Amino acid sequence: MAEKRLLSLVVSVYNEEAALPLYYRAVQQVLESCGWEHELIFVNDGSRDGSRELLRKLAERDARVRVISFSRNFGHEAAMIAGIDAAAGSAVVCMDADLQHPVESIPELLRLFSEGYDVISMVRTENRSAGIIKNISSSGFYAVMNAMSGTDFQKNASDFFGLSARAAAVLRSDYREKVRFLRGYVQSLGFRSTVLRYAAGERAAGHSKYSIRKLFRFSMNTIMSFSELPLRLGIYAGVGSALLGMVILVYSLVMKVKNGAPDGYT
Repeated sequence: MAEKRLLSLVVSVYNEEAALPLYYRAVQQVLESCGWEHELIFVNDGSRDGSRELLRKLAERDARVRVISFSRNFGHEAAMIAGIDAAAGSAVVCMDADLQHPVESIPELLRLFSEGYDVISMVRTENRSAGIIKNISSSGFYAVMNAMSGTDFQKNASDFFGLSARAAAVLRSDYREKVRFLRGYVQSLGFRSTVLRYAAGERAAGHSKYSIRKLFRFSMNTIMSFSELPLRLGIYAGVGSALLGMVILVYSLVMKVKNGAPDGYT
């Protein structure tokens, strides 16, 4: 008899009270037919609605549901890292609870794990619900990241991805910065990897928790932490300013000796 394999499904939750029952029913239907054992790890990222209580009830009814609750909102990246740290599976899949990450993709992810892939990046082909501004800014973000860093990031890669146990183990020991770009870390691990494309679905309920301001701040933090170029530009600017100051100093002294200068100028 073939040995059962365990899938750890890590789900980040922030104020998703309305979406959670829909997500749970949809994902259970898919998981029951996959042929893998599974655990559902919900990470409650400081939700202020009824998400925490709803997750507690799910865990009471279903022994395969585990819940991690943060004391406050620490952000999506921190929630996913916490879930990966707690995962016990031979394969780990991270996704959101709003059903924009289609649960129907899970069987294909498991097939790729069975073929020996360690990292599976999920790349959006379209996201109509995001709006034109977010879609344009997302494309611009990846263009800047690819220009400034040494890693060729997949355009429109998302926080929906799969990891083998050994790839997840690397994230548990390394890449522990406070400001994280997890989808970038996943693509730079170096294991056997592939890409699976998907069309983002409509949100099951509620609205996006990422405003344009939050996305801009996240983008700037990511660029600063994932690329050495901003640091180098700061150094070059400092050296250039110092050299310019020396030139002006020498010029001013020469002009004072040669032609004189108003009192206090030099």
